Amino acid sequence: MTPESVQALLQSEDYGDRIKGLNQLRQLPHEIAFEMIQPLIFDSKTRVRYAAVSQMDTLGNVNREKSLEVLRDRLLKDKEIDVQAAAADAIAALKLTEGFEDLQTAYRESSEWLLQFSIIAALGEMGDPRGFDLLVDALTSDNDLLQSTAVGALGELGDRRAIPLLLPFINNPDWQIRHRLAQALTHLGGEEVKPALQQLAKDEIEQVAIEAKRSLT
Repeated sequence: MTPESVQALLQSEDYGDRIKGLNQLRQLPHEIAFEMIQPLIFDSKTRVRYAAVSQMDTLGNVNREKSLEVLRDRLLKDKEIDVQAAAADAIAALKLTEGFEDLQTAYRESSEWLLQFSIIAALGEMGDPRGFDLLVDALTSDNDLLQSTAVGALGELGDRRAIPLLLPFINNPDWQIRHRLAQALTHLGGEEVKPALQQLAKDEIEQVAIEAKRSLT
């Protein structure tokens, strides 16, 4: 395998070859792979674009300015939700805080839960304090997965204003939300979360109880 052989696959008219070439890019130096992957980010095939955008979370540090440019474009302009979601994931993984407003725009303008889920998860990973209000908004979602992700992301963000907003979830009927709550309160810490963790330590679901007990000990 050489850069030339990989390039031949990436330029093939067979999109299966292009997918194969993208997989082989992982074995090349990042500086070379970054340049070679750029056309594939705008490929006509959704699977190819998704695979290319997904690799930007590791390749993007080669040129962060260029990475932000192409990921912003795919987040806001791609017609496929999977590709948009992959762009949001990569922006977060690279901690491109310059893309916060783009994530916020995409979240507010989309009705697709998959994209909203990716953005909420991204805000927790990215750690930008501007994400607080958007995460609070997601707490009121009628989608349990989105709610659960927002609970976890608020814990990652570390803003203690989240504590009184999270505590009502202690009696949520979805044990996965209670599990995320135990993790979030552990991240946030402090005396004010101990009573909630003590209650969660007695939860009927073992995973929830173990997580809370681990924090208390």
